[in-house]
Amino acid sequence: MVAAVAVAFVGWAWWASVLPGSYSVMDMGTPDFGGGPGAASHTHGGHGTQPVAAAPIAPSTSLTALTADADRPADVHVELVARAERVTPEGGEPFDAFTLNGQTPGPAVRARQGQLVEVVLRNDDVPAGVTLHWHGVDVPNAMDGVAGVTQDAVRPGESFTYRFVAEQVGTFWYHSHQASHPQVVGGLFGALILEPAEGMDAADAVAAVHTYPGGQRTINGTVGDVHQAAAPGDIVRVRLINTDSTPTSAWVTGSSFRVRAVDGTELNAPMPVDGKTVPLTAGGRADVEVKIPATGAVRIQVPGASLVLGPDRAEASASPAPREAVDLLTYGEPADPGFDPTHPDRRFRYDIGRLPGFLDGAPGYWWTINGGIMPAVPMYMVKEGDVGVMTITNSSGEVHPMHLHGHHLLVLSRDGAAASGSPWWVDSLNVEHGESYEVAFVADNPGIWMDHCHNLPHASEGLMTHLAYVGVTTPFRLGRDSGNDPE
Repeated sequence: MVAAVAVAFVGWAWWASVLPGSYSVMDMGTPDFGGGPGAASHTHGGHGTQPVAAAPIAPSTSLTALTADADRPADVHVELVARAERVTPEGGEPFDAFTLNGQTPGPAVRARQGQLVEVVLRNDDVPAGVTLHWHGVDVPNAMDGVAGVTQDAVRPGESFTYRFVAEQVGTFWYHSHQASHPQVVGGLFGALILEPAEGMDAADAVAAVHTYPGGQRTINGTVGDVHQAAAPGDIVRVRLINTDSTPTSAWVTGSSFRVRAVDGTELNAPMPVDGKTVPLTAGGRADVEVKIPATGAVRIQVPGASLVLGPDRAEASASPAPREAVDLLTYGEPADPGFDPTHPDRRFRYDIGRLPGFLDGAPGYWWTINGGIMPAVPMYMVKEGDVGVMTITNSSGEVHPMHLHGHHLLVLSRDGAAASGSPWWVDSLNVEHGESYEVAFVADNPGIWMDHCHNLPHASEGLMTHLAYVGVTTPFRLGRDSGNDPE
């Protein structure tokens, strides 16, 4: 009898986990209003029952209407063609890759603050389809590039046009969000640099860190060392971008440095640093400022690769990674963050764990959010203008680089210790096992936004949910029959 009950329970758990062949992201999970205004609701048991609201909250708006001004002409126009082809990185070994305009990384896209950026993505022959997500840029929701949530994947022979105003300034990047793990590893990514409207006040160098198949660690697509000319006395802003799924760090020899910005946001009063590493979570960016010495060069290192800045043939010695890291919780000086997080409209929890069970019918040891295996996860609900505070905890046994689309998070505390340095804004936050962060955000960008681990295999293994604005809907579908697979 006990065995029969056990078998029945396992069978029920399997059945309850199986997702429909096609479903809306809004069918996922349990709406969590964070203690703010909302509706009493309930959700499905794994087979797509719509949430039932007690009363209408707001008029329904399709996210397809959340776009830039359709009549405004583009200031920056770029065309990118995605292909599947064989690639040999400089200094490396050939592999089957994905390219944009015949190269990986794809071309760097640059614009100035206030300009309207228009990027036409054409898929030549990538079988699974492609999209482009503008990582860290708070674009209008219809331009976020998430297959099955904000658009359909662009099939071979098709195209999609992205349009957004460059309202931010800083270092960002773009990558596919359709079958994102294999496509990003295989090369579908590039740098996105948004400059101040008045132009740059110093030279800059992009350093996109990426590990291609075969363990080939590169900077800007080159294995090993990359050299960029710089004259003695030059001050250079080095734009570090971690495009891998795992955290890394960078360090500098030949110069002290300042961490000028994190995730596209300037830090207040950054002080000179020597003998420390700069942490770079997966998807994260850091701008470090260095001065080229009178003799020699500056070497910016990451494990397995370097960027060397200086005159031709100038040398900069390599060094082992320092033991101590810059702590962004205390680095720099406090400043007004522009809003008050002390009395939020909504409070959420994002507790990361791990449990055995079934995910879409597959047995395994899956990541959980607030104790549930996807789709039994929270759907965080807000309305425009809300201030939200979220507590993120990790008891899963592994580190998770957490990434919220469409918004930036202000770090308030880590493990109960309040932030005391510059306002530390992130879109990609490294949460180690055993850590707890309290972060705040302003709900100022309506839409349906992914909130997931940027270790991309982790996202496909269940560590993915959404921040949704009340009243916003999507016509797009996920599931094995939809052709859309964002992770």
